[in-house]
Amino acid sequence: MTESYVKKLAAILLDAITDKDPLVQEQVCGALCALGEAAPEEALGACEEYLRQHEKLAHPYRTMILRAVEVLVSSHIGELDKAEARAVTLLASSEMTRAKELVCDWQRAASDVLVAVGKRFVSTVMEELLSKFQPGALPHCSVVQTLANLAASNVFGMVPFLTSILSTMLPMLGMAKHDAMRVAFCCALQHFSESILEYLADLDQAPDPTVRKDTFAADMLSAYDILFNHWLQSREAKLRLAVVEALGPMSHLLPGEKLEEQLPKLLPGVLALYKKHAETFHVSKSLGQILEAAVSVGSRTLEPQLDSLLAALHAQICVPVESSSPLVVSNQKEVLRCFTVLARCAPDRLLAFLLPKLDTSGERTRLGTLQVVRHVINSAASQMEVKKPFILSSMRLPLLDTNPKVKRAVVQVISAMAHHGYLEQPGGEAMVEYIVQQCALPPETEKLGPDSEDLTADSVRAISISTLYLVSTTVDRMSDVLWPYLLAFLTPVRFTGALTPLCRSLVHLAQKRQEVGAEAFLVPSNSNVALPSPYAVTTRLLTVASQPYVGDGRGAASLRLLNALHRSIHPLLGQRWATTVPPLLEHLDEFTEETLSQKEWEERLLAFLRDTLAVVSDNTWICQLSLEMCKQLPCYSGLPQEKNFLYKCVGTALGAASSKDVVRKQLRELLEAAGHQEEAEREGLACCFGICAISHLDDVLAQLGDFMKSDVFRKSTGIFNIFKERSENELEKLKGTAILCYGHVAARAPRELVLPKVESDLLPNMFRYFSTKVLGIKVETKDPALKLCLVQSVCMASQAICSSAQAGSFHFSRKPELVAQMMEFIKAEPQDSLRSPIRKKAMLACTYLVSLEPALEEQMRADLTRRCLHSVLSVLPNPEGECDHQESLYLDTMRALEDLLTSLLQRDMTPQGLQIMVEHLSPWIKSPRGHERARALGLSACLLRYFLDHLRVGALVPFHNLGLLIGLFSPRCADLWPATRREAVSCVRTLLYLQLSYDGFARDYRDDVVERLLTLKDGLVHPDPDVLFHTCYSIGQIIAKRLPPEQLISLLLTMFEGLGDPDKNCSRAATVMINCLLKERGNGLLEKVPELVTVLRSKLPDTREEAILQAAQHSVYLLASQHCAAVVASLLGSPLPFDSHTCTLWRALAVEPGLTTQVLGLLLDKMSKDVPFKETRTFLLSSSPGREATLLPLAATCALYEVMSTPASGPAVLGLYPQLFAALLQRVSCTVGVTLPRTLQAKERRSTASAPAPRTLEPCSPSGTPFGRVRRPTPRRGLLPCSCHRAVGTLWSLPSGPGVLGQEASGWSGLPAAVTRAGAGTPACLTWSHSCALWGGTSGLQVTAPGHRATHEARGTVSSGYLPTHCRPAGSSGPRGCSGQHLLVPSSRPHRAAPHRSHSHLLPETVQQSLRVLRRPSGKCEWTWRLGPGAPTPLHGLGAAGLQAPIRLPSCHP
Repeated sequence: MTESYVKKLAAILLDAITDKDPLVQEQVCGALCALGEAAPEEALGACEEYLRQHEKLAHPYRTMILRAVEVLVSSHIGELDKAEARAVTLLASSEMTRAKELVCDWQRAASDVLVAVGKRFVSTVMEELLSKFQPGALPHCSVVQTLANLAASNVFGMVPFLTSILSTMLPMLGMAKHDAMRVAFCCALQHFSESILEYLADLDQAPDPTVRKDTFAADMLSAYDILFNHWLQSREAKLRLAVVEALGPMSHLLPGEKLEEQLPKLLPGVLALYKKHAETFHVSKSLGQILEAAVSVGSRTLEPQLDSLLAALHAQICVPVESSSPLVVSNQKEVLRCFTVLARCAPDRLLAFLLPKLDTSGERTRLGTLQVVRHVINSAASQMEVKKPFILSSMRLPLLDTNPKVKRAVVQVISAMAHHGYLEQPGGEAMVEYIVQQCALPPETEKLGPDSEDLTADSVRAISISTLYLVSTTVDRMSDVLWPYLLAFLTPVRFTGALTPLCRSLVHLAQKRQEVGAEAFLVPSNSNVALPSPYAVTTRLLTVASQPYVGDGRGAASLRLLNALHRSIHPLLGQRWATTVPPLLEHLDEFTEETLSQKEWEERLLAFLRDTLAVVSDNTWICQLSLEMCKQLPCYSGLPQEKNFLYKCVGTALGAASSKDVVRKQLRELLEAAGHQEEAEREGLACCFGICAISHLDDVLAQLGDFMKSDVFRKSTGIFNIFKERSENELEKLKGTAILCYGHVAARAPRELVLPKVESDLLPNMFRYFSTKVLGIKVETKDPALKLCLVQSVCMASQAICSSAQAGSFHFSRKPELVAQMMEFIKAEPQDSLRSPIRKKAMLACTYLVSLEPALEEQMRADLTRRCLHSVLSVLPNPEGECDHQESLYLDTMRALEDLLTSLLQRDMTPQGLQIMVEHLSPWIKSPRGHERARALGLSACLLRYFLDHLRVGALVPFHNLGLLIGLFSPRCADLWPATRREAVSCVRTLLYLQLSYDGFARDYRDDVVERLLTLKDGLVHPDPDVLFHTCYSIGQIIAKRLPPEQLISLLLTMFEGLGDPDKNCSRAATVMINCLLKERGNGLLEKVPELVTVLRSKLPDTREEAILQAAQHSVYLLASQHCAAVVASLLGSPLPFDSHTCTLWRALAVEPGLTTQVLGLLLDKMSKDVPFKETRTFLLSSSPGREATLLPLAATCALYEVMSTPASGPAVLGLYPQLFAALLQRVSCTVGVTLPRTLQAKERRSTASAPAPRTLEPCSPSGTPFGRVRRPTPRRGLLPCSCHRAVGTLWSLPSGPGVLGQEASGWSGLPAAVTRAGAGTPACLTWSHSCALWGGTSGLQVTAPGHRATHEARGTVSSGYLPTHCRPAGSSGPRGCSGQHLLVPSSRPHRAAPHRSHSHLLPETVQQSLRVLRRPSGKCEWTWRLGPGAPTPLHGLGAAGLQAPIRLPSCHP
């Protein structure tokens, strides 16, 4: 980096330092310093030049530049030459003295530059400073301050100048009138004195070793006189503090006799400042220096002032320390320094003052005194050596103080005592015990109030633990004190919380003793301390290790201590424990308190105990150990888990004992002394008996039998039996203990010995305890605890039988009785909540019992399944924030239910067995309660996974109920609960893999199509219904690809059952999947179409959701698009009259023109193939047979109406218009005088008698028109033709050619153009825009358009009815005058132009209801019916001899 570049860059930075933003100024200053690191000379020169060139630069910016210069000089002082130092010195001196007034920051920055240069070039700086420090004139205040700072920073360079400086400065002291100047002189005197003292202390390294203290004595005495006698009396607090700060170091330089002379005035003067200043640090510091000076000269005047000194200092030490105030902390350190000085010169006076203060009850006084005592013990050890007994005895009352702060102070004092040999004195044991007591404090007792000092990081317990460990590991002289004394604290329960630090300290001490020698390591038997026996230590350490992470990891600590004491416990254990203890410690290191299995850990400890007893193999030693274990049982009354484990240890020790008498005696004593009221103790005692039964089964059973016969089970009678209820309760607890003992005996004793005793001894005794006889009647207890004991024992006995090698051949005759009893217990539990683990244990017992022989009867299996499902699934979910215990109990109960169901399924691992289990779950799967559905689906998924995992397919057999199961689970993929959806997908996936397994695929085979279900689970969580149902459709596609053909129909039928699901989402999902399956696989369902249509039609009346109805219509459409004839035939088989849902299905066939054409063709074919009626004789005496309509044509006619009434059917109807019109007109002519079938007549009578009536075949009824117009019913004679007329009317209403759909008003019907007489012989004509052929009779009736040839001729028999002979538009000369405007006439009466009303209701009214005229775009035309030139004439019996001339139908165009 070139010089010019550095200068340019420095100039740019210096120009930027005038920025108004302080942050920018700091950054520029830092940049200058960084630039100076690379080129210090150029950077310094640039700064100097910039300051000289910018004389008017404001002082804040000059200050920033000077700060940068000071940093550069300090970091590169060794690289500066004298010329550069001279230039910088002159610049800084000029900047410092430029302003006469006081500008602190600017002048301090310049002074710091001079001090930095003076560290190496002191002569140059002093030359410049002394030029401004001339006699007779007060110097600039900053010059004096710079001299003071320079003296502090460069002691060896400045002290030689101090003689001349002091001689010049002393006359100036009297001239200083301003407090600021006086403060500067005081500061200078303070630093000068400190520099002189430091110089004299390192005189061997000083450049001038001839310097002596008395050289400065006269000058200091003169200065002292002015400062103490004049300036100290000032009212300015800052000046007083500056004076007292200077007096401290100056007192060391005063002549001895003068100091002795001044002390009676000096000490009170300084002490008086405590009352004048809140911040007393400087006063205490100066006081300490004065006391040190007085002691150094052997002052005799100090003793009379000790009382006032001690009182003042003690008051200062008792001031509460605020951690946020460093000056307060520093003040206490200086006060303690003063106490140290006094302790060395007057220890008796000091202790006489301090020790009585320990007996006071004030917290601050006691805390301050303890702090002074600890400091004195450490700092004045030699003076306190002979005072140890007094100090120990004075600690009696502080040891009893319960204040946490006082406790912490006492522990600190004891720590100091330990390092200085106090605890070796009589009374030292009390101090050790106190430390152990504080280590045993539970953490929760140390919580302090909000105003208390925070002791979290330095709490009483924490500091006590660290003190005990440090004392035992770092203070060698404490080894003999603590060993073996600390062993005495292992067994007392009150020291349980201190076990971890005790064990750690003892391990260290034992290792140190072992290094000394084997003999020294052994626990001395003749010790004055009552030490625990090896059996007590073993029992205690093993018991507390059962909870390894409690108390800062006492499990590992106790095991390490146990291993360290192996020689003291038994000589044979050292080598064995060296291999067995480390694995236990490694196991603890691998886990945490949350992940460790408590059961597994206890089993490891019990195995360690069994191995230890096997190594010892000494019956006497083992019996002593078991006896000690029994003795320690009462010590764990408040620790149920440890006591439970200790019972297991007792059982293990008794099992290893060979003395049967000892075993029987201790078992009897255990039964008598146990606390049967506590559940944990009952359980522990039972475990003890069970473990002992491994080796002493007969003895255990004998003791239990004797216990049953003992007096404890006999109720006392008499006046003293006033606590009968309590006695009965205690009796129930005793019975519970005995029952549990039998259960654990069955669970742990050798299987080959247990099986013969299960039904002969164990179970009878259990139930004998459970029930009692009152007046010869067996009465069972209602105590839930006793029930739980029995259930648990039965469970253990059943499990023992199942785990036996002879389980397969064992015939358990009491199995049905036990299962029934368990079911009763489950039934008695509350159905809506879990209050006890009874049902869980009962289900576990049933789980084991189910797998035993003989097999349960089918009815009992079903009852058991239903009872357990109802008991668990109906439990209400826990509210948010409920205790974890309830949640854990629920999860355990659910797992027990899963195990029971899988055990039941295991007995019948066939598709039928699986279906039976699912049928039990089916009501819960469809439950209206979400939590019940979720649980049922979870159980179903569990059963299906179990079935798949344990499936063994010996041959390729069908999974015949796959469709039923998938149909049950797949709609739940859209359940309202996301958890239920996921479980439903899991069920479907498992079922498809089950099918693959039955097809011969390996169990680990993964199908890509089926695996897509896993990726679809995310879509099921989405709340958007569109996404949800799209996912359901995708699931349906997967099912369609993997479902066998023979399962499709059962799947569809099952899904149709789901249309009425109370969960709307599920019913919609069912329709989505049905339509997906029909679309993908519907082409193979031809034979099943009638069944599907029938089921679907039967489900629609129960459905109210519009979306589901529309989806069902789409299902029919999909089915018809593949099997149209079959669907039409099936729908035609629907009962007449069609209900609204059947009509809806017919209309669904009209949504697509191609399909509609097929449907219309099929209906026309159905209508024409069968005869329209059949002749029947209604009465025996009737002269002529009656005519009864046939069902198929009638149903086809009704279907035609429904199809054609759909607007979407228009294109298809127009394509078949001629055929439809001709066929329907024929149907009209064939229905007059024809009655309904008898079955429909009965329906008609019932419908007219009931209200509201169902839809009938009559169009004049409330459902008569396509748009549902309400009309007045017509006489019965019009009933049959109405369906035909409605169809024709619908046909006429369609837009054809120039016509549009006519409008219709309520109560009116549009008549087609009336046929009027046009003149004699004029052919009758009816205007229409299409040529069409009508079926005619044998007479050759033809209908043709005018001017066209007949296009079609049909012959047959014409039914009776009315036909016009000829017609013509009224008021017109020809067809061109026809406008097509229809005339509305009331449908309830004949046309007014008809003269014969008696016949007018037959044909005209029917036609009014059926035929709707076309609206023409313009003009007006009235049509009336006319027959020939006269009145209307009936055409009854029109046959071969009837109308011979053809009837022409000319077109009528706009």
